[in-house]
Amino acid sequence: MHDIWNPWHGCVKKSEGCQNCYMYFLDKQRNQDGRRIYKVKNNFDYPLQKDKSGRYKVKSGEQIRVCMTSDFFLEEADEWRPEAWKIMKKRPDVIFFLLTKRPERVAECLPPDWHDGWENIFFNVTCENQKRADERIPLLFKLPFKHKGIMVAPFVGPVSIKNYLPAEQIEQVIAGGENYDGSRPLAYDWVKSLYAECVGADVTFCFIETGTNFMKDGKTYHMPDKGLQSRMAYKSGLQHRGRPIDFKLQPAVQSSLFEDDDAYRKYFGVRCQTCGSRLICNGCSDCGQCEGKYE
Repeated sequence: MHDIWNPWHGCVKKSEGCQNCYMYFLDKQRNQDGRRIYKVKNNFDYPLQKDKSGRYKVKSGEQIRVCMTSDFFLEEADEWRPEAWKIMKKRPDVIFFLLTKRPERVAECLPPDWHDGWENIFFNVTCENQKRADERIPLLFKLPFKHKGIMVAPFVGPVSIKNYLPAEQIEQVIAGGENYDGSRPLAYDWVKSLYAECVGADVTFCFIETGTNFMKDGKTYHMPDKGLQSRMAYKSGLQHRGRPIDFKLQPAVQSSLFEDDDAYRKYFGVRCQTCGSRLICNGCSDCGQCEGKYE
């Protein structure tokens, strides 16, 4: 996907949310071992790669999800992380979405010129159940980041954050069920309750997918198709656009930056109209296979 940057691959399972890790499952399907951690050499510098005209492939204003097949703060990646930080600093015009289950390691892993944080870093912690929410959100609050959010995915137990929202540090909440190997069920009431808390605090809430097994009104629905999961999440209406997140992005070192050819415009195809992730999505890559529109 055009909005994902995986500078390294492979991970060590950390908590309950890792039990049925999708990366481990997909690697197994490819006869690979998800425990093998390695630097992705051919794509490590993806945010700095340019097209034939000399322009960045990643456009100004895009949001890039980092380490979706690992953890950015994984101990085994300590030797590669400084270089990754330098790459992100060179693209202050791009938002980098960081997600971790290891917030206890973050303070010691920040670059020496971090100070009180960079505007283009969106730092998130995984809160798959109440235990991990109560463990990780206080750590999230203590860390020097300009923008913070939480991801309740895989959503494997009820989660309440009403006691944390008044601090106004949580800018976005993403929720979604579990997929692939195992697929513990997600209860509609858990999502509805968390949604209500976020609406009350005017914090953006996005229910991206139901997961394979979804419980509602005493019934369990088995939906292995991820497209259907996303459509059902959208259909639930449990989406709320809260207060705007003001990323004060800066130009990168490139001529004519922020002109028409450099600024990113979101493109949404036909299938995007009922996608659970649309509220927070970076848009499709405009591959030409469907009709859509720019926003």
